[in-house]
Amino acid sequence: MSEREPIQLSELQHFAFCRRQWALIHIEEQWADNERTVDGDLFHRRAHDAEQFESRGDLLIARGLRVQSRRLNLTGVCDVVEFHSDPKGVSLAGRDGLWRPYPVEYKRGSPKPGDADILQLCAQALCLEEMLLCDVPEGSLFYGETRRRERVEFMPELRGRVEEMLAEMQALRERGHTPRAKPSKGCNACSLKDVCLPKLSKLPSVGHYLRTQMREDTCESS
Repeated sequence: MSEREPIQLSELQHFAFCRRQWALIHIEEQWADNERTVDGDLFHRRAHDAEQFESRGDLLIARGLRVQSRRLNLTGVCDVVEFHSDPKGVSLAGRDGLWRPYPVEYKRGSPKPGDADILQLCAQALCLEEMLLCDVPEGSLFYGETRRRERVEFMPELRGRVEEMLAEMQALRERGHTPRAKPSKGCNACSLKDVCLPKLSKLPSVGHYLRTQMREDTCESS
């Protein structure tokens, strides 16, 4: 990997959801569990419980597969990567034929209105492409509540957004900067709500308060 500390795949989901949440966890190293985070962690552990590789005819299933991209300074673990028999695929050690990777990310709840999950899945595809030297055109998100897959195509625009986010994350981490809160409906479900204190972002800054006091003092003295 690069001399810089690599970014974890899971950080992309945090960053897309809330840049301040990401910074509190990955720059300030603060964390707090709630029911959603604990349940989500157990859900992912179940996805990784089986043997690393499972063979089903023209389908190979790898669970808990560690991936990385040196170019993007990115690393992490994929919940599931399916390898489908495909003439456009790549050879795998100890396996006959050619196989095309297909990442599947497991999520505890239901599909969300934002694109945080999609961006994380696309980042997995970028790592797989670099490692295996092949195209990964699509993957799926599996949601625990709906018990169904949502297919995702890794279009150029989506890939570009992932790379832009990774560059922004790297810059913030090198500066050690935590962005200000931008309160939203999602704040109520965030496990870091009591650490973040998003309502305080609506209050005037210390600089604004001091400038106001100085103006008032000047007016009174004149």
